[in-house]
Amino acid sequence: MYHGNLFIISAPSGTGKTTILKKTIAAMKEIVFSVSHTTRTPRAGEQEGVDYFFIDKDVFLSMEQQGLFLEWAEVHGNLYGTSRSTIQAEAEKGLDIILDIDVQGARQVNEKFKDKGVFIFIAPPSLEELARRLAGRSTEAEAIIATRLANAKEEMKSIDDYDYVIVNDTVEQAVEVLKSIIIAERSRTRRDLSGEPLNLVF
Repeated sequence: MYHGNLFIISAPSGTGKTTILKKTIAAMKEIVFSVSHTTRTPRAGEQEGVDYFFIDKDVFLSMEQQGLFLEWAEVHGNLYGTSRSTIQAEAEKGLDIILDIDVQGARQVNEKFKDKGVFIFIAPPSLEELARRLAGRSTEAEAIIATRLANAKEEMKSIDDYDYVIVNDTVEQAVEVLKSIIIAERSRTRRDLSGEPLNLVF
């Protein structure tokens, strides 16, 4: 039994990370998205168990106290955490796993799986473009946008902690770069494009 790769992906809010990940996963085999737990309310179109497991703060804190999270962090006043059991179950199937977590969570994972994880940072072309994208959502107040931009500046300081950086000029280009990284890492761990182990018996 072999284990797939663990891809840890971070990006400032509004960078387009969710869209990039969904398109990448839809286009590739043997790769799954790790669904995190969060205390924030669902956004329009988000589904329970697909985008997140939406739970209240008391349940989240109880899970954290029981050591059920691989990592967890507070982001913009909400709590987010990655289930240990979910990661273990998918890894034992030999699947590649994508973790969509912020820089705080990535640091925690790096401390535990430094030699096993592949760390990828998705950056906006500029802070000005990020501000435009956040304003284009039309779902957040100016004060919240200002907070997200300030946080983005801090998160960008962590870029050197990541193995790869993808600049999201266009979603299509960013998806192709991410797919290329996944394929390269599969080759490095002796697997083919589809994620299956190479048969190298001669």
